[in-house]
Amino acid sequence: MKITDVKTVLLTGPCTNDPFLSKARKRRSAAFIELYTDTEFIGLGETYAGYFAPEMVAEIVEFFKPILVGQNVDNISELWQRMYHCGNFWCRVGLGLTVLNGIEAALWDLKGKMLGLPVYELLGGLKHDKLFCYATGGPSNYPKDELAGKIDHYLGLGFRGFKLGAGSFSEDGFYIASNAAGAAEFEADKIAFIRQHVGKDIAIMMDGHMGNSPITTWTLPIAQAVMKALEPYNLFFFEEPLHYTDPWGYSELCKSTTIPIAGGECLTGMYEWRVFAERDAFDIGQPDASFTGGLGEFMKVAAMLESRGRKIATHSWGAGGSLMQNIHCGFACGNTTVLEIAPNYAGLHSEIICEPLVLHEGFVLPPQMPGLGIKLTNDIKNKYKFVRGSGEFNTVPGKILVD
Repeated sequence: MKITDVKTVLLTGPCTNDPFLSKARKRRSAAFIELYTDTEFIGLGETYAGYFAPEMVAEIVEFFKPILVGQNVDNISELWQRMYHCGNFWCRVGLGLTVLNGIEAALWDLKGKMLGLPVYELLGGLKHDKLFCYATGGPSNYPKDELAGKIDHYLGLGFRGFKLGAGSFSEDGFYIASNAAGAAEFEADKIAFIRQHVGKDIAIMMDGHMGNSPITTWTLPIAQAVMKALEPYNLFFFEEPLHYTDPWGYSELCKSTTIPIAGGECLTGMYEWRVFAERDAFDIGQPDASFTGGLGEFMKVAAMLESRGRKIATHSWGAGGSLMQNIHCGFACGNTTVLEIAPNYAGLHSEIICEPLVLHEGFVLPPQMPGLGIKLTNDIKNKYKFVRGSGEFNTVPGKILVD
C-alpha cells in the first residue's frame, strides 16, 4: 500500500450542543488531513491547530506532502523523523509540529485500518479495560442556580466528574478576581456550593485558563492563595492556574499545595515538555494527541512523566478526530488517570466518530473499530463548509472575536 495523495480539509460548524457552554462559544473550526492510497483505505487525522489557525494548516501540509507520497506506513516513526528534520528550524515546537501531529495521526489511522486493529494496539497495547472520564464544561455559568443546572445536566448524561473554569460567566460577561484575597474568596465560595450540591463522590476539576484568560493572569501568590482556600474540597485537579510559560512557578506551586496541579495542553514536543517535566511542574500532565506533536510524541511524553511518578489526563477540545486520537493514546498509556470528554456533541464530533463512545457509570470503554474510528464523508464536507475567520483567538485591539 502506497500513499498517493495528501489533502487538507477545513470545516466550520456548531461548537457544541451543550446548552450552557454554547452561551460562550457557538461555532468551531477544524482541520483534518487525509492520506489517500492505491487501495480503498484513506487515513484521517486531525490537528488542533485547526481550532485556532485553520487558514495556516494547508500550506504546512503541502510542505510535508512530498515526503509522504510514494511511501508506505510500515515505519511511521521514520516518516515522522523525516518531516521533523525537514522543518527542524521552524517546527521543533509550535504550529509546524502541531500540523505534523495531524499528518502522523492519519498515518496511524491508515495503518490501523490496513491491519484491522484499533490504534491503541499499535501504540503498545491496551493498558486499561475502562477509563474514568469527565465532562469538560468550559466557564462557570452564573448565577449559582445556573451553575447548579449546568452540573445537573452533566451528571444526567452519565458523567461522574466535570470541569469548570475559574471565575464566572454570565450575561454581563466574564469575571475573574485579580488579587489573592478576592480570588481565594470567590473560588472557595463557588466550590463550597458545588461540593454541597453534588456530594463527596463526584469528581470536581477546575481550570484556571491562565495562559488564555480574557481578563487577568494569576501570579504565583494568587494561585497559592486560591489553592490553600480550595484544599478542603477534594478537587481531582486544578488545571493551569498559572501562565503556560512559567515552569518555575508551577514547580513552586506543586510543592506548596495538596491539590494536584495539572497542565500542558499547549506544550508541543518532547523538548518543550522536558522543561516542565524535569522541574516536576505538573502533578498531572495534559498532553493532547492532536497538538503535542503526534501520537508517538504523546506516548513519549506520558512515559517521561510516568518515570517521574506523574499521571496524565488527556486534553481534548478539538473536533471528533482529536477526541478519538486522545482516547486511543489514553488507553495505551499506563499512567492515564482520566479522559477529557466534550459532552453534547455537535456535528463535528457526532458525524465524524464512527462508533458511539460507550460510557458506563462514569467510565469510557475502549473503542473497537480498526484505526481511529473516524470518517469524513463528502456529505460532512458539504454540510460544514469552512468559514474564514472562524478559528478561536484572544481578542485584542484590532482583532475582535465576535463569536
